[in-house]
Amino acid sequence: MPKPVDTNHLLPRDLVSEIAECGFYPSLVIDSVELGLGGREALDFLVQHEATFAGHELHRHMTVLVRTENQLLICHIDEGEGARREAIASTEIVALRAIDSVVVTRALSEPEHLGGLHEAWLSIVWGAARRVDLGPAACEDPNCDADHGYTGVIQPDDITVRMSPQADGDNARRLIAFGARLQGAIG
Repeated sequence: MPKPVDTNHLLPRDLVSEIAECGFYPSLVIDSVELGLGGREALDFLVQHEATFAGHELHRHMTVLVRTENQLLICHIDEGEGARREAIASTEIVALRAIDSVVVTRALSEPEHLGGLHEAWLSIVWGAARRVDLGPAACEDPNCDADHGYTGVIQPDDITVRMSPQADGDNARRLIAFGARLQGAIG
């Protein structure tokens, strides 16, 4: 039986409640967020709990984004793989002034009524990570068998959070609202 979550925290009560509601190592998640904040006041937050299947195994992952006056805390908790019960917790602090881009994307099935939200994405770029997509280069001659090397694209890939009402309920709308407020905070 999981032990009850201690409610004596510096975090906003609704953030603690949302983390506890997910049921994914809530004490560890709360402790990690508090550790990452280092006493700074949480002004805004977004919580995503995600489950994926690999064969017959269930793997859970949680992302908590917390905005302070000058920083964005990104907290990830991953469930370890294999028979051992473990979790991997990491926190990252990004200065709001370092954020280059905040992109909020919505997929709507009823665009004329601004309704039918299918999915929402929040992408935040600050230049910490880049993804390289490479593929063989070719020429237009279908008979050419020369080695033309490789071609590729380097894209920023710091963090993207994706939610849908079907999987995440009202959190998909919260993602959009959090993203809009974050855009205002870095502007």
